[in-house]
Amino acid sequence: MAIGNSGTGAHLREYLNDAREAILWKCEGLSDTQARTPLAPTGTHVMGLLLHLAVTESEYFVGCLGQKIENPIIRDISEDEDAQADFRPPPNMTLADAMNIYREATTAADVVLDYLDLDSPAVVPWWGTHRHTTVERLLIHMIAESHRHAGHMDIVREQLDGFVGLRPSATNIPDLTPAQWEEQRLRIKEIADNA
Repeated sequence: MAIGNSGTGAHLREYLNDAREAILWKCEGLSDTQARTPLAPTGTHVMGLLLHLAVTESEYFVGCLGQKIENPIIRDISEDEDAQADFRPPPNMTLADAMNIYREATTAADVVLDYLDLDSPAVVPWWGTHRHTTVERLLIHMIAESHRHAGHMDIVREQLDGFVGLRPSATNIPDLTPAQWEEQRLRIKEIADNA
């Protein structure tokens, strides 16, 4: 029975879709310059995270399941020997382009997943000894990957313009004024300074 609208498969896809929603929400309203601004020593930036996730969805849910990755940008990045290529969007790519590539990648992934069972086989060449796995394991891995990078986007976005929240349908953030947030930050900093 293919991954459907009930049971474990549906729950896994719901968690993945929650992350996908958060990822796109973190991109909304940013300029191309903001989306490309690196705010960590490793160069972490919103557009790089978004492109990485598009490539990752395509590799796991299309390539590792024996299907051809159609998007030429994702194919080129996947074939690049530079392990950081997926975190460096081409200079001519806009944030809108990257968001469209991500949406296309998740749609292509869903098309493949719609016809498979959780125990359908998958091969992940870069996993070494665990390379022979299942769709269920890919879903679990991609949920972790997506939520991890959504968290990175949270921090980067907050540094860019103060925008915070889990996802549009559940922000999960108290309704504090800027002064109350600053008071909380200073209280936490004082505890850290005295630790």
